[in-house]
Amino acid sequence: MVNSKIILVTGCAGFIASKIAELLLEQGTTVIGLDNVNDAYSTILKEWRLARIQKFSNFEFHRMDITNLDALKGLFQQHKFDAVMNLAARAGVRASVENPWAYVSTNVTGTLNILELCKDFNVKKFVLASTSSIYGANETPFNEDDKADKQLSPYAATKKGAEALAYTYHYLYGIDITIPRYFTVYGPAGRPDMMPFKFIHHIAEGIPIPVYGDGTQERDFTYVDDIARGSIACLKPLGFEVINLGSDQPVKVNYVIQLMEQYLDKKTIIEYQPAHPADVPATWADISKARKLLSWNSRFSVEEGIQNAVNWYLENKDWLKNVKV
Repeated sequence: MVNSKIILVTGCAGFIASKIAELLLEQGTTVIGLDNVNDAYSTILKEWRLARIQKFSNFEFHRMDITNLDALKGLFQQHKFDAVMNLAARAGVRASVENPWAYVSTNVTGTLNILELCKDFNVKKFVLASTSSIYGANETPFNEDDKADKQLSPYAATKKGAEALAYTYHYLYGIDITIPRYFTVYGPAGRPDMMPFKFIHHIAEGIPIPVYGDGTQERDFTYVDDIARGSIACLKPLGFEVINLGSDQPVKVNYVIQLMEQYLDKKTIIEYQPAHPADVPATWADISKARKLLSWNSRFSVEEGIQNAVNWYLENKDWLKNVKV
């Protein structure tokens, strides 16, 4: 149970943040959510997620951009936040190579805006969502104490920048900050630009699927409900901590495709393409710190999680056809 009474969740129409908001709301916490509902990917999906949490009476939504400092300040003046969970971000490795400026604006400047306001309005707790992409091509399993200063994409670089700013504000102003680093999050209502949603859609519709590399690359797939639980656990006072949230059980991309084929009862055509230079051959989370500090462990196997994602897709297929993949 979360002790905080009023929590600001940014990016609340997003995949992970909407699930975090849902779990907090179910616990009776008042959640103030903000999101600019941009068109980085289909807004249809964002509005669907938003509608699910807008059913709660303890939820209040503001259509707002974290790069707009004046608007944000008005929100902090209006509410006395016990904690802020910043999940508003431009996400995606490959898209960041195409448009790095959008990533710097949201992920760095947006985070700075929120940190400034936490300082000015005496918000005691700040949770900053981060990413396993920060580790780059480090040896696996990735540990929080690993040297991670060679980011392979603007996305990873901007998230590392946000982490650095967060530490500065902890050091200078004593804000209690926890930074969960997420590992390949998937599940129902996932992002349509990410592999799980895209591949399920393609296999279901009989469209060939593009695989960058030979499919033997490994990912630490982590189910969205597990990530949401871990993020909420990060609200406890810890001083300053960076904590991996992953399954600790990496699997090959080819295996995940086989699961999707099995659950959809369809075979697919795989179009193998050259590996992208911003992609890494493997991700694997050392989650011993999460176990120790948060008493957290992932509960969903990849088999169960992919089954849930497939079932959700099939149940919502009628309107998902309008979502651009």
